[in-house]
Amino acid sequence: MKKSKALHTGLWIVQVLLAVAFGMSGFMKVSSTMEQLAQAGMGFVNEYAESTVRFIGISELLGAIGLILPAALRILPVLTPAAAVGIAIIMISATGYHISHNEPFFPALILFLLAAFVAWGRYRLAPVQPK
Repeated sequence: MKKSKALHTGLWIVQVLLAVAFGMSGFMKVSSTMEQLAQAGMGFVNEYAESTVRFIGISELLGAIGLILPAALRILPVLTPAAAVGIAIIMISATGYHISHNEPFFPALILFLLAAFVAWGRYRLAPVQPK
């Protein structure tokens, strides 16, 4: 099956957008105080231990890096769809959290769908070949 250039480009666009979103979110969670996070609208931090919030932030940062570097460098590019799966798992948890707290869950659901698209696209439709 021949790869579509539009699909490849679309996947890269989604990967970059997700990496920016999760990179910024993760950086905030690892570099801000819990009070600053709560003031920024991340009220969930009041319900979890600081170590859990930091773990989520580190996971988001690693996911952001994994969405870009392995595919861009073509070194172990299978890590890119694996990172997308990890982000999808984070977003499933976030969606569940928002639903259980009667909060808008569509942003988390959309991020889940985008991450699932990258995982599926990079595993099946347009995998990046290693060097």
